[in-house]
Formats: sequence, structure tokens, C-alpha cells
Amino acid sequence: QVQLVESGGGLVQAGGSLRLSCAASGSTFSINTMGWYRQVPGKQRDMVARIFGRSGITNYADSVKGRFTISRDNAKNTIYLQMNSLKPEDTAVYYCGVITTSATVYWGQGTQVTVSS
Repeated sequence: QVQLVESGGGLVQAGGSLRLSCAASGSTFSINTMGWYRQVPGKQRDMVARIFGRSGITNYADSVKGRFTISRDNAKNTIYLQMNSLKPEDTAVYYCGVITTSATVYWGQGTQVTVSS
């Protein structure tokens, strides 16, 4: 089992910045991929950014490239999402998600990000 605790959401004006954190605990040795996903009511949950295994390779949704940066602190089993130049369309509930080596998916509780115009 992997437990995820997110923090850092909130309300920000367009053009502003926020930093999300996600701390993992439990069977962290089994984590392969960690990432951030977002969801708005009535729509599917979409990948925003993720970081892969030991390689640390990252990939991003086209809509956030150049504005968001995912990073990882292995010692703390924590990932971060630095979000700059926020737009109203970035408003969503942001979820931290991990995929283990056995392909099990775990989700955090979600944190609301609201960008006002």
C-alpha cells in the first residue's frame, strides 16, 4: 500500500504561481511512476506531468509545457509541481498519482487549484 498526501492548492490570480507537493509513504520502494493529474467536474482525469522511475525522465501535457515543472526529492519520497503563468483553464482538482511496479495505481485525496481571471 502507498499513501499519498497532497498540499499546496489554493486560489491565485491569472499569471500567478503555485507549488503543489505530494508526499508518499508506505511501500514506496514499489513506486515506478509518480505524477500529477487534474480533473474538472464532468470530465475525465487527465495527466498533467509525470516522472518515471530511476531515470527521472519527465513528460508533460502539451497544455502545460513551459509553464509547469515536476520535480522529485527521493530522500523525502515527495514530488512537486511548480505551476507558473497560471491560466483560468488550469482550474481543477489536482491529484497526485503513483503506479507501482505491479501496475497498481494509488491516488491522493486531491487539492483544489482555482485560477481567477
